[in-house]
Amino acid sequence: MSQTFLTQQQCEQIEAAIAAAELNCSGEIRVHIDKHCSANVLDDAAHTFAKLKMHQTKLRNGVLFYLAYADHKFAVIGDKGINAHVPANFWDDVCALMENKFREGNFVGGLTEAIQICGNKLKEFFPYTADDENELPNEVSFGTNN
Repeated sequence: MSQTFLTQQQCEQIEAAIAAAELNCSGEIRVHIDKHCSANVLDDAAHTFAKLKMHQTKLRNGVLFYLAYADHKFAVIGDKGINAHVPANFWDDVCALMENKFREGNFVGGLTEAIQICGNKLKEFFPYTADDENELPNEVSFGTNN
């Protein structure tokens, strides 16, 4: 874990936000932190999405929050199941909210608020069902370049 960016308590806050968002939907939300990324943050996010096997959820409704903190870059990407339903500007709006919070130095607040928004959107299209299972871990993951 990268102690240089998030404390254990901050990771637990983010993980609690993920768990709360997933209680109301069948979607899967992950947060991944790297220190650095390549020139194209979306490429790195897509690579991480695949590495975390987020494309293997039953309904293809995973959402990844990817941050490269030293490079001041981030991306939010959804799998094709959720992308088929959200408005074209949805991810841009989520990123704008996060960017405003991040500029204030409020990384945990930006992530937890964005996670809540995504959880609510997932609930609209992928509501929780009795047979729902948590397909992916809620823990914040860290890249090897931390």
